[in-house]
Amino acid sequence: MKVFSFRNIRVIILLGILAAALIYTQEQKRNTTAWYKPITVIIFPINGDGKAATQEYITRLSTNDFTAIDHFFARSGREYQLTAKQPVVTQLGATIKEIPPVPPSSNNVIATIWWSLKLRYWAYKNTPDTLSNKARIRLYVLYHQANGSTPLAHSLGLQKGLIGVIHAYASKKQTQQNTVVMAHEILHTVGASDKYDAHNFPIFPTGYAEPEREPLHPQRYAEIMAGRIAISPHQAKMPDSLRKAKVGEKTAREINWIQ
Repeated sequence: MKVFSFRNIRVIILLGILAAALIYTQEQKRNTTAWYKPITVIIFPINGDGKAATQEYITRLSTNDFTAIDHFFARSGREYQLTAKQPVVTQLGATIKEIPPVPPSSNNVIATIWWSLKLRYWAYKNTPDTLSNKARIRLYVLYHQANGSTPLAHSLGLQKGLIGVIHAYASKKQTQQNTVVMAHEILHTVGASDKYDAHNFPIFPTGYAEPEREPLHPQRYAEIMAGRIAISPHQAKMPDSLRKAKVGEKTAREINWIQ
């Protein structure tokens, strides 16, 4: 039996990469759930459909288009008496030309791990700089023209790597709803879980911003990790802006806002 066969060497290298990634991830988790100082969120726009109108929209973006995210986290943080008065500070990064790796269509664990490593390498390759990524979140926002017949791909946020991949509409009318999706994925990167069911309906009580409200419906706000406002037992709608969203108690516990 060859102890140092090519296959064994590949396995050892892969295990080494995974171990290094795990150690780095644990440092990121500690740095982003202490909440004694602001977390920087860098937003990198990407032309997701390759259209000229989308590129023109990206060219006109400014940091002001994302201030609603900062206001949402500041307001929510005050409700939980955080040390950091401004928990999140968004900045507009450079436009990225390359599309990130597409996540696997199945729930295969190995395929998901491999995709996660590829995404983190892609992020390293496409946003190289001298800043540490141990305490900042990178959102890669793929903008698309609105198409009524084709819904946007699912956005995601990874705690491992502090990376979010967002699919958004390249439209001024959608700017505020885009920030709702971004805030949701930012919270995924710091440990929050989804609070909606298989039909995208808020789960009671954790997916309700006001679970003790009487009458229960209609709710006035969306729990941010549910992403929708329950207006009846069987109907829900996406909030128009982050002014209609709140951080619920379970989410606050998951991200260490409640000890």
